[in-house]
Amino acid sequence: MITVNINGKEIKLEKPVTVLEAARSAGIKIPTLCYHEQLEKYGGCRLCLVEIEKIPRLQTACTLVVTDGMVIRTETEQVTNARRGVLEFLLINHPLDCPYCDKAGECELQDMVEKYGHTTGRFKENKRRIPENLEDPVIVRNMERCIMCTRCVRMCEGVQGASAIAVINRGGHSHIEPFSGGRYDCEYCGNCISVCPVGAIMSRMHRHSYRPWQLVSETETICPYCGVGCTLVVQVRDNVIKRVIPRLGKGVNSGLLCSRGRFGYEFVGSEERLTSPLIKKDGKLEQATWKEALDLVATRLGEIRKKYGSDSIAGIASPRCTNEDNYVFQRFMRGTIGTNNIDSTASLGYAGTLRFIENIFGGGVTANQISELSNSDLIFVAGGDPTTVNPVFGLKIRACSRNGGRLLTIGHSKGLRNFNPVELRPQLFTETVLLEGLVTALKDRKGLPGSNKKIETRIKDINISVDDVEKTSRVSGKDVEKFANLLSESVTPAIVIGRELMQSNGNSYKFLLLSAISYLINGKIYLLSERSNEQGVIDMGCAPDILPGYKSVSDSEFRKRYESVWKTAIPEKQGLSLSGMIISAKNGAIKAMYIMGENPVYNLPDSKEAEAALKNIGFLVVQDIFLSETGKIADVVLPALSWSEKEGTFTNMERRIQLLRKAVIREGKEDWRIISNISGNMGVKFNYSDAEDVFSEISSVSPLYKGLSYKEIEMGNSIYPYKGETLTGGEDIQIHKGKSITAVSRLYLRIERPLFHSGTLSRRAQALLKVYPEAVARISPLTAEAYSLKNGDKVKVSTKKGFLELPVAIDDGLENSVVALTNNFEGKGAFSLIEYTIDTVTNAPVIEGIEVSIEKGGG
Repeated sequence: MITVNINGKEIKLEKPVTVLEAARSAGIKIPTLCYHEQLEKYGGCRLCLVEIEKIPRLQTACTLVVTDGMVIRTETEQVTNARRGVLEFLLINHPLDCPYCDKAGECELQDMVEKYGHTTGRFKENKRRIPENLEDPVIVRNMERCIMCTRCVRMCEGVQGASAIAVINRGGHSHIEPFSGGRYDCEYCGNCISVCPVGAIMSRMHRHSYRPWQLVSETETICPYCGVGCTLVVQVRDNVIKRVIPRLGKGVNSGLLCSRGRFGYEFVGSEERLTSPLIKKDGKLEQATWKEALDLVATRLGEIRKKYGSDSIAGIASPRCTNEDNYVFQRFMRGTIGTNNIDSTASLGYAGTLRFIENIFGGGVTANQISELSNSDLIFVAGGDPTTVNPVFGLKIRACSRNGGRLLTIGHSKGLRNFNPVELRPQLFTETVLLEGLVTALKDRKGLPGSNKKIETRIKDINISVDDVEKTSRVSGKDVEKFANLLSESVTPAIVIGRELMQSNGNSYKFLLLSAISYLINGKIYLLSERSNEQGVIDMGCAPDILPGYKSVSDSEFRKRYESVWKTAIPEKQGLSLSGMIISAKNGAIKAMYIMGENPVYNLPDSKEAEAALKNIGFLVVQDIFLSETGKIADVVLPALSWSEKEGTFTNMERRIQLLRKAVIREGKEDWRIISNISGNMGVKFNYSDAEDVFSEISSVSPLYKGLSYKEIEMGNSIYPYKGETLTGGEDIQIHKGKSITAVSRLYLRIERPLFHSGTLSRRAQALLKVYPEAVARISPLTAEAYSLKNGDKVKVSTKKGFLELPVAIDDGLENSVVALTNNFEGKGAFSLIEYTIDTVTNAPVIEGIEVSIEKGGG
């Protein structure tokens, strides 16, 4: 125990900390400008100077570590005079433009000057003049206001890992600039904005539109984009979102955000939002009243069910909707309609991967806390770039490297390339052989632990020589051995699996091999998740074969639990998967479909075929916040409320349940309420008054969420396994090695998952569009040279399914055999070019090995 005295107050500390931290723990405020909790100690601004007994000079509180018996004084005349002098020096160059500056009201320098500063300045020298820089579309720089605390530089380099900005020039001419010059060439996380104590770096999105004291409300909620589930604060004025900021120490992100989380909120106020129901009349969608639309949906669904049976109707739920929305939707499909034909786009990869791995190791094996990643001594990444799919998750991987951990990758993760990864880049379509080689090597080095006979039976059958691996994959045997040695020697390893692997040929066999590696090195497994509630939509039973709580629909005892609450029967027959629905719609077996918060016409592989199938359905209902590609061909379109306009819960990729809170008020209905209204019109009443009522029912019947409440979730303790029953595996391990693919074509299609976009939601976020405005054909420098192409040239990209005309973007992070396309921009989606098959084990689409050609001179 360490005892110190600060301003006459005795403070006991369990471990050595800085004087500043000791003072703050006792509620004693010491002013700072360069110090920030997320950043390394700097001691540059000198505002935190304090007196230490028996030390003649003033000391910086942010860098000096306390010792037992230390006596500290923070507000003596000498200290105050020193702080006043520091502030006077800072104001030599700092403009006195507080009435004009957007930072006024939350400027740390302004607060310090008000408390300690001179009322007049004594220095007569001219202030430095650096023109305000407005070249960047998102971030504005005013370096006349910069106080050179270097918070932004330390954040960008030491926490974000982007290293996009630096101090340039020397002495009084020093200021901060991006390496790229006028416009930033960075990840646009905006975390430099968060830590800037003055108005030197700010967002252009709310420039001169409000002052902090004019904000009407601040609402803590969860980001609507990816599966990390970052906590953010939505600031509102005039019922409009003015700014989204993180909150230090809160949630999995603890004060950090990515570009989508910080700048992607503008879709909420888009003029393209649906405001009233639409009904197709004479081939055209026309506005209708809620009563007219809801009555029509209930009537038509009832007629179709009566004429063709319940299984002629199907429903698609959404990983962007809340747990409450999805629970009510599956209850409606099962209890009111009477079918298990329900699925979601989580089945495009995440759901099948989760089920496969949990079947081997038991439920919750992927429910590992994101914060633990930075403390791993090794992280093995396979199947994509985590820094673009789940950016804040990717920061933890970068932090692992900075903390001395090793990063191993198969393929190329561009966002990790500056963090000394050990890369294995096998020849196209030979990852399986490489993984077999690693399993064989680890088996020889580590032996079998003997704790899981099911996977050990499979591991015993995996045997391949290093020479065969080298011959097939073109990865040197020496590199394979080095990779295997690093895996073998790790103590706290983690394995990260991405969407590219989830949708690859023979994905179930690759998951077996990665599971074997995890088993042999005792590693944790993380699954990248592209949607905000991808885990939750599965937990809620939005799948054709399971009910909420992961019990089979064929389990009669479990069905009775739900039937007793719902007062309706639940069918025991397994329903159609998402791909099965499309096939059945195409052949006429599906007569009606209800789609909530999803856009299958655009977001499903071979999207033209999906569109043709849905056009073949007699009655199509789409419930969404925008008139999507799917909505345009619907018979009824129902406008829902968006993420910031309703209450509910999301479950993130680590199975943490978090509260979504209403920040702005909009006329309309929540997804669950719309479903409830339709069910009531069909004679089955749902007695919910709000989202909390829905969650109460979930916690009363789901064995997984048993006994949970909003109050407990608000406390932040709702992390798997909660208080309910743990999930178990148990089935035999089934694998499908996929078809043999040999790289014969020069170029193959790959789906790019850009940092600045997510599905089609970000299309209406103007700030993100300014950073990444259009679809491009991304190719390597060597490919560009071979086709005599340069950045911006138009090309025609063709596959067997069609073509797109796109500008070229040359990317030195791509393999020479790849053309990368996004699936985010209207009319330019890569999924329109994709022909796919379905993996028989995971039911995920296989979109690997698609040959593509490019031709210069597209329109």
